[in-house]
Amino acid sequence: MYQFKRSLVAALCVLALGGSLLAEDGELARSGFVQMMADAIAALDAFVFARIDILGIQVTWIVAFLALPMILLTVYFGFINLTSFKRAWRIVRGDYHDENAAGEVTQFQALSTALSGTVGLGNIAGVAVAISTGGPGATFWMIIIGFCAMSLKFAECTLGVKYRDERADGTVAGGPMYYLERGLKARGWGKIGKMLAWTYALLAVPTLLQVAQVNQSFEAIAAVTGHSSEMSKWIFGVLMALLTAVVIIGGIKSIASVTSRLVPAMAIIYITGALVIIFSHISEVPAAFVTIFTSAFSLEAGLGGLIGTMIIAMQRAVYSTEAGLGSATMAHAAAKTKEPVSEGMVALMEPFVDTVVVSTMTAMVIVITGVYLDQSGAAGISLTSTAFGSVISWFPWVLAVAAFLFGYSTIISWGYYSSKVWEFVFGGSKASMDRFKAIFCVMLIPGAVFSVSEVYMLMDSMFFLMAIPNVIGIYLLAPELKSDLKSYLARLKSGEIKARKN
Repeated sequence: MYQFKRSLVAALCVLALGGSLLAEDGELARSGFVQMMADAIAALDAFVFARIDILGIQVTWIVAFLALPMILLTVYFGFINLTSFKRAWRIVRGDYHDENAAGEVTQFQALSTALSGTVGLGNIAGVAVAISTGGPGATFWMIIIGFCAMSLKFAECTLGVKYRDERADGTVAGGPMYYLERGLKARGWGKIGKMLAWTYALLAVPTLLQVAQVNQSFEAIAAVTGHSSEMSKWIFGVLMALLTAVVIIGGIKSIASVTSRLVPAMAIIYITGALVIIFSHISEVPAAFVTIFTSAFSLEAGLGGLIGTMIIAMQRAVYSTEAGLGSATMAHAAAKTKEPVSEGMVALMEPFVDTVVVSTMTAMVIVITGVYLDQSGAAGISLTSTAFGSVISWFPWVLAVAAFLFGYSTIISWGYYSSKVWEFVFGGSKASMDRFKAIFCVMLIPGAVFSVSEVYMLMDSMFFLMAIPNVIGIYLLAPELKSDLKSYLARLKSGEIKARKN
């Protein structure tokens, strides 16, 4: 622990000093380290989101690759996103809780941790980015994608529990690294499984760069305080790094304890603010829905324009739901349960909450206030802040608080996710994990100095790449998942799996 604290403090001091020196000359900062990173981000984005020509229409190949399993699995599992929603709620509230099951946290705490990683700035800033670049119609496609994402989330989180590593000390480790290797080995595809597992792990290592959360949290605060200097950006990054270090040192139990309280609090703050705005424009709500729906199918820009809107919605929905990325499986793998399918059902609630509910509310706020029509260059969370402020002048402060909590909760959840990837790749010794914690916290610091487009290009590129091996593995394991689902539903129906008596 002493070694970790010493490494963290030293790194923070170096970066803070470097940031301060760079901040003395904004042009120098942009032409040096930050500009070099920005150029690298742009090159990565161009590679990942390269377009291919299909029947004369330019389609981003990686988006189509990830959209397909959402649709196919929804049909393959008999629209489980709809048929098992009520059952999932009963599991979350503890009707089938087994205190003697392996795991480290309750199923509700696992869901809270996963939700804190998904219900975040993607729902506030990501929706604003989608509307500002793709129009109100992008909201409709985000909702559709959110519904389909529920099935994909069910599949990967069921596998996360089924093939988790349960250790003698009571701790567990799970994620695509484990179920790709173990699950495919069990089906006789050991070499393919190992290759996919390590490909996923190596592509997931860079996700410890949680710069988008820091960036958009700072932008929301800067919008209400007026402090947006280069110096303030570096100071904010240091603050976020220190606050994150306090929590992630304690591991999943500490993280789950914080997120199980933080998620409801931040949701109440944000949703209450959004509802006040919506009800203050209640007469305009029907027209807003009409605008969203008609814009979703608008051909004013031709078929290519429609496809472009759908691609934008897909990018933002993937960032919002994280379905297909495999990240949430690491939190769900820690749940106390003997039934992997039950945890998969808990997980399918995530895309519904974060995309179908929260993202839709954000979109309604932006559309009914009309701020998207006169953005004046506003993008990301600045657009949402403008919408909040158009009703009550001090509402951007409410958004700033919510944005900070959203960003912070997402960072600490991804601290856990990234730690599991690090452990798989570099080993789980105390020295190794201390190095990870120091690196993770320190790499948060530069997040605020990039532009909103740069941070989203970076996160989108990394997320979509790591989804490739994960989705391939899920395709191969889908028959096994369907068999497990049938078995679980049959045992529920027969009474073999009994609900707890209250």
